[in-house]
Amino acid sequence: MPPSSRSSEFAAGVRAQLPLLLGVTPFGLAYGAYAVDAGLSTGLAQAMSVVVFGGASQFVGARQMAGDVPGIVIVLTTLLVNSRHMLYSASMAPFVEHLDRRWRWLLAYLLTDEAYATAVVRYRQAGQAANAHWFFFGTALALWVDWQIATAFGVFLGKAVPEEWSLGFALPLTFIAIVIPVLRDRPAVAAAAVAGVIATIGFRWDYGTNVLVPALAGLAAAMLVATLGPVRVPDDAPEAT
Repeated sequence: MPPSSRSSEFAAGVRAQLPLLLGVTPFGLAYGAYAVDAGLSTGLAQAMSVVVFGGASQFVGARQMAGDVPGIVIVLTTLLVNSRHMLYSASMAPFVEHLDRRWRWLLAYLLTDEAYATAVVRYRQAGQAANAHWFFFGTALALWVDWQIATAFGVFLGKAVPEEWSLGFALPLTFIAIVIPVLRDRPAVAAAAVAGVIATIGFRWDYGTNVLVPALAGLAAAMLVATLGPVRVPDDAPEAT
């Protein structure tokens, strides 16, 4: 793939993220409204979007804060829910290891499910192309800006968002749109199938295990299928009679 300029890569990253924002925006509105309704101040609710920057963990954290859960438990639970990002980081590391520390820290902060899904496709096409990280930056920054604005509207509009809108359902639809196009081989299908089954079984598990356990199980299934691979018959094997 021919090299592209910084600006073109950045713009392409923003464009790639735009369709996914259709699901992220309602989820951000739902979080903001929920956090305020749970008793968080408007400043704290918005600050979580800046510091934590993870929708699922923000919902869990807001619920625990409202329930007077000890601070250490809230921190550990948030880390557990967001621990799936370590898997994303491991996948992205080969593509960004050549960047200086400031770039790696910035991209690590901006790394989310949707940013990973779009950026990793670009990296698989371009490898360590000189300006590919600007695509990553553009797609991740677009999501970050949208999340801050959406949660701010949710925080300040609060209960003006009707419950019958069911905004929280928008994000699962977004994840389906992300996952389906990448189910191109047996390991990916195995990971999705196993993770989906366990996530359904453990939907009500506490402390973020309903997110982490399916992710780890799906990863293990993909590794197992990739390791086994197709059975190859040696060329000199005797023919069956």
